Amino acid sequence: MAPSEADYNIVVHLDELLASRGMTLTELADAVDITIVNLSILKNGRARAIRFSTLSALCEFLGCQPGELLSYRS
Repeated sequence: MAPSEADYNIVVHLDELLASRGMTLTELADAVDITIVNLSILKNGRARAIRFSTLSALCEFLGCQPGELLSYRS
C-alpha cells in the first residue's frame, strides 16, 4: 500500500522564503524555469519527490540551504 500524504513528515517552507524576499510564486517559477504548477505542488506539501537539480536551482536563486527550504517534523 502506498503511503498517503499524511505519512510524509517533510515540511516545505517555500511560502516563508518567498515572503521574506518579497517574491511571488510566479516570479520564482520564471526565474528557475519550473512550472508554477510544479512549484505549487511542492509549496503545498503534495510533492512526493524533488529532483536534486530542482532543489539546487531553488536554493541557488533563493540564496538558501536545503535545510531552510525543507525540514523534518516527527
